[in-house]
Amino acid sequence: MADEAKAKGNAAFSAGDFNTAVKHFTDAINLSPTNHVLYSNRSAAYASLHQYDAALSDAKKTVDLKPDWSKGYSRLGAAHLGLHQYQEAVSAYKKGLEIDPNNEALKSGLADAQSAATASASRARSAQPPNLFGDAFQGPEMWAKLTADPTTRAFLQQPDFIKAMQEIQRNPSKLNEHLKDQRVMQALGVLLNVKFAHGGGDDMEVPEAETSSPPPPSQPVKEVKKPEPVPEPEPMEITGEEKEKKEKKEKALKEKETGNAAYKKKDFETAIQHYTKAMEIDDEDISYITNRAAVYLEMGKYEDCIKDCDKAVERGRELRADYKMVAKALTRKGTALAKMAKCSKDYEPAIETFQKALTEHRNPDTLKKLNDAEKAKKELEQQEYFDPKMADEEREKGNEFFKQQKYPEAVKHYTESLRRNPKDPKAYSNRAACYTKLGALPEGLKDAEKCIELDPTFSKGYTRKGAVQFFMKEYDKALETYQEGLKHDPNNQELLDGVRRCVEQINKANRGDLSPEELKERQAKAMQDPEIQNILSDPVMRQVLVDFQENPKAAQEHTKNPMVMNKIQKLISAGIVQMR
Repeated sequence: MADEAKAKGNAAFSAGDFNTAVKHFTDAINLSPTNHVLYSNRSAAYASLHQYDAALSDAKKTVDLKPDWSKGYSRLGAAHLGLHQYQEAVSAYKKGLEIDPNNEALKSGLADAQSAATASASRARSAQPPNLFGDAFQGPEMWAKLTADPTTRAFLQQPDFIKAMQEIQRNPSKLNEHLKDQRVMQALGVLLNVKFAHGGGDDMEVPEAETSSPPPPSQPVKEVKKPEPVPEPEPMEITGEEKEKKEKKEKALKEKETGNAAYKKKDFETAIQHYTKAMEIDDEDISYITNRAAVYLEMGKYEDCIKDCDKAVERGRELRADYKMVAKALTRKGTALAKMAKCSKDYEPAIETFQKALTEHRNPDTLKKLNDAEKAKKELEQQEYFDPKMADEEREKGNEFFKQQKYPEAVKHYTESLRRNPKDPKAYSNRAACYTKLGALPEGLKDAEKCIELDPTFSKGYTRKGAVQFFMKEYDKALETYQEGLKHDPNNQELLDGVRRCVEQINKANRGDLSPEELKERQAKAMQDPEIQNILSDPVMRQVLVDFQENPKAAQEHTKNPMVMNKIQKLISAGIVQMR
C-alpha cells in the first residue's frame, strides 16, 4: 500500500538514509501516482542527496498536481536554490507566500534565496573567494577549535571521527560523503561558527543553519553562507477512515493501561474487563490478548490462559506480528501447561510449546522454563518408576547372570534395578564388579565411587574401587582405598588382601624389580595423574629431589617431614623415583 511505503520512506529519511527513502517514496508513487505529497517527499530526499535536478522535477510535479498547496513552492524554491538558480528560487518562494502569507518556512526560504542572490551578484563583481569549507579544515587550527569546543571535544576520543576529519582535511570535497554523520555536522558548525539545529518527528524537519553571535572584533568577520535548507516531507492527508482507526487505537491503549494498573494492584477481574474491552476495540494488537492470558495464569485459570495464548498466536500469524510477541504467547502457554502437569507425560506438551517459542525468539527466560520442565519431567519419571521391590528382583536376576559369567546380561539387570531404585548401593557395587570383569574400568570406578557415596560404611564399595584402581596399576591409590575401607571394617579379608597386593607391587617398584617395559608404562601412566604433575611442578619438591641426589645431609632432614615423605612415596609408587 502507498501509505505503508510512504511510512517506510519517512522512517528512512529520519534515519538519514536518503537513498532508501527515495526508493520507498518511488514505490508509493507507483501505487498512487496522483498524490502530490509523495512527490514533495521524494523531492526533499533528492535535495538531501544534492540531486537537485531530480528534486526540481518532483517539485514541479507537486505544483502541477496541487497548485494551491504552499508546500510545493517551498520544495520548488529549495531545488532552485540547490541549483544556484537564485532568482527562480525567489520567485517560487514568493508564489508560495501569496497562497500562505504566514508560512515561516517560505519566509525563511525567501530570505535565504534573496541573500544568496545578493551574495552571488557580489561575487560576480569581485574575485572568486577562497573555498570556505576548504579553509575551515586547513591547518592545526581545526584541531584546536574542536578541542576547545565542549560539544566536539569528546569526539576526538573516537578513532572513526578522527579518521573522517583527517580525510576531509586532506580533501575537502570528501565532506559530502560524511554529512550523514551528525558528529561531522557538529564539527562543521564549530569550524564555521554556525549552529545547526536538528529536527525530528513524523514530518521530518531537516536542520537549518543559524549564524551564531559574531566573532570578537579582533578577528575579521567572515561572511558565512548558510547551508541551503531542505524542506521536510509533508504528512499524508488523513482520511476519515484512518482518523477513526487512529482514535480506536488510542482508546484501546487507554484500556490496556488501565488494565495494567489493575493487574499491578492484583485486581484481576478489573484487569480482565479492560483487556477484553481493548481487544474488542482493536483486534490488530495481540498484546491485549497476551496480557489477559497473563491475568488468567496468575489467577490459576490455566485453561483460559491457554485459549487466549492460542488465539494470540493464531491472530499474530495472520497479522504478521512481531515474532517476539508470538514467542511470548507460546511461553505463557507452556507455563500454564507446566503448572497443570500432574505426571511426567503431562510435561511433554509444555516442553514442546517452550521449544516452539524458542524457534520464534531465543529468550533466556523461555530457555530456563524449558530446562525446568525437562528436569521436572525426569524427576517425575524416576518417582513414577521407583519400586524397591522390583529393584531387588532385577538385582537378583543380575546376580544369577553374574554367577554364569554372563556379564553384559548382568549389567542390563543391574541397570534396570538402579532405575527402579537409584539409591541402592548394592546394585552399584554389583554393576561395578561386572564392569571390572568386562574391562570397562572407568565405568566400574564411577559405580564404585557412587556406592561409597551412598553408603560410606559398605565395605564392598571399597573393595570394588580398590580392585579397579589395582587393575589400572594405580597401586598407591588402590592402597589408600583399601586402607580407608579398613577403617570401617578392620577385619575384612578382601580389604586386607588388597593392601597386601598393593604393598607387594609398590615394594617391587622400590627395589627396581620392574622390567624396562613395566617401568616405562607405569611412568607414562603416572605422568597423566594430576597429583603427580602437581608434585613434580612444585619448586620445593624439585629441590627435595635434587637434595636426595646431591646433598645427603639435606636429604636426611627431609625424611623427618611426613608430608614430604608422603609425596616421595607417591613418586616411588608411580615409578617416577627409585630408591637404591
